[in-house]
Amino acid sequence: MKTQQCLVLVVLFAIGCNNRSTPSPGQPVAADRSSASATQLTPVRLMLNWYPEAEHGGYYAAQIQGYFAQEGLDVTIIPGGPSAPVVQQVARGEIEFGITNADRIIVARAQGANLKALLAPLQNSPRCVLVHEASGITSFDQLENLKLMLRQEHAWAKFLIKRLPLKGVELVPNSASLAPFLNDKRAAKQGYVISEPFVAQRQGAKVRSLLVADLGFNPYTSVLMTSDDLLATNRALANKMIEAARRGWQHYLDSPEATNQRIHELNPEMEMDVLAFGVAAIKKYCVAPDQPASEFGNMTLQRWTTLVDQLQDLEMIEPGQVDPASLFVPRTAAP
Repeated sequence: MKTQQCLVLVVLFAIGCNNRSTPSPGQPVAADRSSASATQLTPVRLMLNWYPEAEHGGYYAAQIQGYFAQEGLDVTIIPGGPSAPVVQQVARGEIEFGITNADRIIVARAQGANLKALLAPLQNSPRCVLVHEASGITSFDQLENLKLMLRQEHAWAKFLIKRLPLKGVELVPNSASLAPFLNDKRAAKQGYVISEPFVAQRQGAKVRSLLVADLGFNPYTSVLMTSDDLLATNRALANKMIEAARRGWQHYLDSPEATNQRIHELNPEMEMDVLAFGVAAIKKYCVAPDQPASEFGNMTLQRWTTLVDQLQDLEMIEPGQVDPASLFVPRTAAP
């Protein structure tokens, strides 16, 4: 297996597409290599679903702190972007590991993709809808007579549209900028609670976040995944990746400064105060209320079954098309 050398050139979309910040025009974002010597280490690639941000912090911490190297791995982290084919490349075995959200794994598997989830650092989704405080809106059922900016093709958006009456609501494509939302007090916008609210407040806006998870749609987020083929042929490699990533996330949540500096270097649009806000906000999403901290990143069949049922109800997959037990590796399966 040869180490892939990768350089991803990205273009500024600002805050918006998929609700995240992007690098400035012409600003390169390179694949990040483990700092440890590659001598006698197994080279693997980890592709992100977006540009480096706080939601990827644990994976970068595992690299910076040498946890990957301690497991015998030389990891190249490849940034994603708006159209990053991370699911496809992992499913085809072109990339050993990738990051995505749980609902996308289900939809991809229904389409025949060769994927399985390994670790879910964000147990609860930070997906939200931003509204202005001046609107008086405090709950989803009050979303009416306004403009709602969102990407309707996403599972969470389909869930919201089906679940709510949305009386008098105009659905429009999500803007690549916060400006249209900030300039319209009767507008609402999709976002991630770990980033957009802080950026909006820094620009002088008073906003409120409505968590989609509170509405009942709560997929695991920033999930580490691999292919069934890799698990069948090199389960030990996957177990090493899981353990290093778990340690990385625990370190990042406790001591994020060095990792945030590295993320900022790779993605300058992610300023240090935004990253500090992000990691502080992200902590409560990393452990489920009923899950001991010692079980960090673990997944349950019940959660996957619920999500499969929801996607069937949204007609994004066919009934019986996906076996929830086939979607993830239980913790007890690791040595």
